[in-house]
Amino acid sequence: MVSKQSPVVSLLYYWVLLLGMDERIKNIVGFFAVITVMMFAYAAASYVHTYAKSINPSSFRSFSVSAEGKTVSIPDVAEFTFSVITEGGKDVGALQKENSEKINRINALLKAKGIGEKDIKTTNYNVDPRYQYYNCPEKGGVCPPPQIAGYTINQSVKVKIRDFAKIGDLLSGVVENGANSVSQLAFTIDDPTKSQNEARAEAIGKARTKAVGLAQAGGFTLGKLLSIEETSYAPPVPYASFEGAKYGMGGGGAAPAIEPGSQEVLVTVTLKYEMK
Repeated sequence: MVSKQSPVVSLLYYWVLLLGMDERIKNIVGFFAVITVMMFAYAAASYVHTYAKSINPSSFRSFSVSAEGKTVSIPDVAEFTFSVITEGGKDVGALQKENSEKINRINALLKAKGIGEKDIKTTNYNVDPRYQYYNCPEKGGVCPPPQIAGYTINQSVKVKIRDFAKIGDLLSGVVENGANSVSQLAFTIDDPTKSQNEARAEAIGKARTKAVGLAQAGGFTLGKLLSIEETSYAPPVPYASFEGAKYGMGGGGAAPAIEPGSQEVLVTVTLKYEMK
């Protein structure tokens, strides 16, 4: 009658039998153990290599193609910058008051013409000293140091105009109400997203077609798309810079006629593909 043995006793029993085997059997068992370890190592290395390729696309044999897409749109926003520059003596408070009165008068004009507060933005405010320099004595003596003779306040404001019919009057009006300089007038697209999407779609289509043609010519198969890089550019349409009473402003002349023209939105894409 065979009695039941615990798993531990059974394991010890078989281990004793294994120790009792002759040297040939132990060599065979060792050989298969080595083969098993080698197979496991190969499987692990293959997995690591595959995983590394999946997270590091540069390990593929690959090539890149680039193409440009373009759309032409009509600008819907005009932007310009005006500056109020006030020079005076050493009383900075009085200069600030004078400068602020001019700025407030111009801002009131802009709002009266329908320009919203969100489209009026101060971009620069400087208070700079002006120095009085002295000639040094011709023969020896101490050269007097420069002294502050007064201050200059310069405040610049950027304005967005959404109704182009008002551009000429506004350019004239800001000068008539105290602006010393009007510059950087440019037309642009306030939200270029739609134009960029259209240009991007065109660029990707051209790049994909180019990739297929290169694969056919090179005798290889086009693999999966590894990456996409994009650059986009919507150059503003400049007009002119002018100061004081030029172009009929500040002297009661006619306001300048302004035409927005058209604007190109350019998108360049670079596609990187796997080569098979």
